[in-house]
Amino acid sequence: VQLQASGGGLVQAGGSLRLSCAASIRTGSYYALGWFRQAPGKEREFVAGMSRSGGSTEYADSVKGRFTISRDNAKNTVYLQMNSLNPEDTAVYYCAAVWTSGRTVVPTRQHEYAYWGQGTQVTVSS
Repeated sequence: VQLQASGGGLVQAGGSLRLSCAASIRTGSYYALGWFRQAPGKEREFVAGMSRSGGSTEYADSVKGRFTISRDNAKNTVYLQMNSLNPEDTAVYYCAAVWTSGRTVVPTRQHEYAYWGQGTQVTVSS
């Protein structure tokens, strides 16, 4: 499975970006999908995740109410809509995928994911 993330860039505080992550296979309803980020000098952290069914989502407290994860199974793509961005959101964002047996399971830890994209840089200026 290959994941290709895109959509990063430079945006002013208060602005929005939408990240996309296209998978090389039919993730369909078989794979849970997630987004992580890593800021300079910090460890990679969980941002958002969605179950294989699409019916369950999880968000880091720092992004709740501002970020929304979604998926388009027809396009094998997961999205991360990011609104009200602030400088603390500056990081390299990574998408990840893993096959799960549970339809409502949302993995939130790095080691739970099997496949990773290459990362896309998001920079928020103040």
